[in-house]
Amino acid sequence: MIGRVVLAALLAGIAAGLIMGVIQHVRLTPLILAAERFEAQPPVATHDHGEGHDHDHDHDHGGWHPADGWQRSLATTITAAMTGAAFAAVLAGISLIAGIPITRGNGLVWGLCGFLAVTLAPAMGLPPELPGMVAGDLGVRQWWWAATVALTAAGIFLIASRREAWAVVLALVLIAIPHVVGAPNAIHTESNVPAELAARFAANAIAASAVFWLLIGLFLSLALGRAAGDVYER
Repeated sequence: MIGRVVLAALLAGIAAGLIMGVIQHVRLTPLILAAERFEAQPPVATHDHGEGHDHDHDHDHGGWHPADGWQRSLATTITAAMTGAAFAAVLAGISLIAGIPITRGNGLVWGLCGFLAVTLAPAMGLPPELPGMVAGDLGVRQWWWAATVALTAAGIFLIASRREAWAVVLALVLIAIPHVVGAPNAIHTESNVPAELAARFAANAIAASAVFWLLIGLFLSLALGRAAGDVYER
């Protein structure tokens, strides 16, 4: 039975990812291509305070990259499908472990919770970035992102599963911790990417992610169907 749940989750995630690939092609890729024209220009250094920071952005230009056009669109869509499958499998796993079924009545809620934990909460400190934008140390940002996702997810789970006052207070504390600590600061270098372009990309990326997660929740609730019901009854 669990195998059926995993298969249903993978199919649901892939379906959501294919739609996300189309959204990325229409809404995000044009903004990325526009930013890449600015990325080729050297950024203007300001103050490094003698700390020896590396002012290069984390984008790696070595090795093979898909060419603009169908190669890039195909690679983006495949990546989105794989990501969707992984996210759907995680949601299904959490559902089974917690004993909370994903149904047609709450599928969108599951998707919304995934969006809040994985996209919106981290974006409050580290908004989506375009090529050529200035950023802080990659390792530190990754740790902050992972901690934010984990703490936010834990807080949402507490709110969803417990009704005691202490649980709600603890959930709010967990959700607030990464934002009280603060996201890693960017390097003191001016970016060539226009602020208006960066803002448009961040807004479009967050909106696209919201649709992506809602589709994952919806398709997952439809795909699980009886398979999930059999597992929860055991």
